[in-house]
Amino acid sequence: MNVEQLQKMKTAPGFVAALDQSGGSTPKALSSYGIKEGAWSNETQMFDIVHQMRTRIITSPAFTGDRILGAILFENTMDREIEGQPTADYLWTVKRIVPFLKVDLGLAAEKNGAHLMKPIPQLGALLTRARGKHIFGTKMRSVINQADPAGIREIVNQQFEL
Repeated sequence: MNVEQLQKMKTAPGFVAALDQSGGSTPKALSSYGIKEGAWSNETQMFDIVHQMRTRIITSPAFTGDRILGAILFENTMDREIEGQPTADYLWTVKRIVPFLKVDLGLAAEKNGAHLMKPIPQLGALLTRARGKHIFGTKMRSVINQADPAGIREIVNQQFEL
């Protein structure tokens, strides 16, 4: 574990930037950025375009570790480079922003007022790759829609299982 990154996360003021749009949410993110859905003809092109968008954001002079503690990356972004460096290395060495990785595969259908995460069968392999790419930590999410004790218990159990 990178002790300097841990210290920053424990003590520095700031926020975590979410740059982890996956395949399902990328078209909406690109649309918000002014790029319409017809700008790509397949998923590979879409991910190339979103990486260009993320690169522009990350390399902006305003995107620094002065106020941004960490940035959550999508797996595809972790596997790419920015200015000739692996994305996570660029974030830390150039921007002083701690890199995190989104590891969940989306939400299951609502049950008992909650959305659990879909199964993550390759989590171990993904974590091994992430560690090799200098990712500090992970992000995963579930959603509680109602104060239903059964749904909340299921989410807590799933989180502890992982």
